[in-house]
Amino acid sequence: MQVNFRTLNRATLMFAHDTVMAAVSFVISLYLRLGQNPLDYSRDLVVTGTAIFTLVAVCVFWSMRLYRGIWRYASIDDLLQIIKAVSLAILVFVLALFWITRLEGLPRSTLGINWFVLVGLLAGPRLVYRMLKDRGLSAVFNRADPSRIPVLLVGAGDGAELFIRAMETSPGASYRVVGLVDDKGTRVGRKIHGLDVMGDLAALSGVIARLTRQGSRPQRLIVTENTLDGAPMRALLEEAEGLGLTLARLPRLTDFRSDVTDRLEVRPVALEDLLGRSQTVLDRDSMKALIAGRRVMITGAGGTIGSELACQIADFAPAHLTLLDHSEFALYTIDLEISGRHPGLGRSAILGDVRERDKLKSLFAAERPDLVFHAAALKHVPLIESHADEAASINAVGTRNVADACRAAGIMAMVQISTDKAVNPVSVMGATKRLAESYCQALDLAGATEAEGGGEGRRTRFITVRFGNVLGSTGSVVPLFQKQLEAGGPITVTHPDVKRFFMTVREAVELVLEASALGVEEGSEDGKILVLDMGEPIPIAGLAKQMIRLAGLRPEVDIEIRFTGLRPGEKLNEELFHAAEMPKPTRYPGVLLASPRTAELEGLRAGLDELAAAAEAGDTARTLSLIGKLVPEYCPADDDAAKEPRTAAST
Repeated sequence: MQVNFRTLNRATLMFAHDTVMAAVSFVISLYLRLGQNPLDYSRDLVVTGTAIFTLVAVCVFWSMRLYRGIWRYASIDDLLQIIKAVSLAILVFVLALFWITRLEGLPRSTLGINWFVLVGLLAGPRLVYRMLKDRGLSAVFNRADPSRIPVLLVGAGDGAELFIRAMETSPGASYRVVGLVDDKGTRVGRKIHGLDVMGDLAALSGVIARLTRQGSRPQRLIVTENTLDGAPMRALLEEAEGLGLTLARLPRLTDFRSDVTDRLEVRPVALEDLLGRSQTVLDRDSMKALIAGRRVMITGAGGTIGSELACQIADFAPAHLTLLDHSEFALYTIDLEISGRHPGLGRSAILGDVRERDKLKSLFAAERPDLVFHAAALKHVPLIESHADEAASINAVGTRNVADACRAAGIMAMVQISTDKAVNPVSVMGATKRLAESYCQALDLAGATEAEGGGEGRRTRFITVRFGNVLGSTGSVVPLFQKQLEAGGPITVTHPDVKRFFMTVREAVELVLEASALGVEEGSEDGKILVLDMGEPIPIAGLAKQMIRLAGLRPEVDIEIRFTGLRPGEKLNEELFHAAEMPKPTRYPGVLLASPRTAELEGLRAGLDELAAAAEAGDTARTLSLIGKLVPEYCPADDDAAKEPRTAAST
């Protein structure tokens, strides 16, 4: 059995405090009753009475576990417990003193005075401590309603106390807390608002069994700790399923908004809670310095990444925001959202295509951007395998068109959004994105050379940011799984061993902006690629199981998982770095630096001219041949092997 010394020390201090208060209360009571020094009245009474009363109080306090309450969350329940303990202590003391001294010399009213004094000495410090912490008295008064749905809280900190208080003070609250488990294990055996911290996460099944025997079996687990994510959350979800409980969590403090009511609502555990990604500390000052007061253009502004870029960039007060997309509806949607968020922000919504080179030149002349975030691309791997010409003209040639327009206009920087599929590509999508990376690298290096040679005009920086999948993006597995769940299954997974990198779209864009701020600085990053730290890859089959559990269902019982075989262009495992790219840290924890091989600019230009002509002519064989020539590491997947169906297997 492990002993938590931190908890033990706190409990010891509380017990010592209560013991001293018991001894002091008897002496104070005699003084208040006699109006003189009690020692002048009867030294034997003071010594004997104090010793007996203290000993009795210690035994009563220990048996009632008075020391286990957490002063930080002292409440009316703790006061009632103190009143019970003091009443019992005085009753036992009277019996003990009568048996020993027949109460000779003890003024009878001292007992009543002692009751009030000891209650005040025990409750007062607890109340003052709670008031100092909460700066108020209202949090102390709360009561429980046994008719509400019983829940067990995971976590024994501020979030748990906030939830318990909210449930006990809200007339329309839905839940009744029957106990707590401490995810850290430091407060096991303590109490919050009279509720026991019954164990740690390892003892969860035993806690549920104990509550069941007591007739208080919970129907739901509610996670109150913001720090509980990733592997512990996945394990908790699986254990909750085995115990027949649903799992929910409190909203994070950052989820609260000023325009909502004070009602505290629980929410289902979100998929991002299971990723296990620690929160990266962001340099928002650098991000603001990059954006504020500058004219910014976003290509592909209606897509998942582009729209999130637009929203976050708008929050940093650019001088003007230009939204470019070839989809009318997507452009309308993001333009409407930005107008609602920042009605005073100057902006332009432009329907256009990155393949239209002349239109891009005119657009740059009219909009005069300082920064361009290039997110326009075709991204759906299996679909693009059958549309190589389109992928080449948009992902590769389109990027060249945007980059050339940026350089001709002399803008400050272009940020190219890339993908992990560009590393050792086996798909047309990955190969064309790698070609886009290469061209931006070559331009950045050429600009550095010209600057060293005293070239005229402002140098345009070309920054490439590479990362993996984002949760919920168009074409990703998460929306597909959600639709399949709504339809009752089955959920289709390509292969039992396939893994992918994931992060939330918000985090990805935050890190893109941070990486961009780093990239525009003068330094040794010329021609290099900034790579977002994606953490560990996640098994897709495991992701499917977690989504089924989040829906309150059981994998392979309520919802079948069916393996369909790798699709054209897919790999079992994606990579963020080529074998020759040794990742280097930057000053930002979530951003790494890669140094891929570089190509000569004029050779790339000539090759892209040929590629543009082949793609425009619809000569797919020629297009694929040129892609293979321009991207030597491109190794197309074996379609027959990719289409081979897989049998279901447990993961």
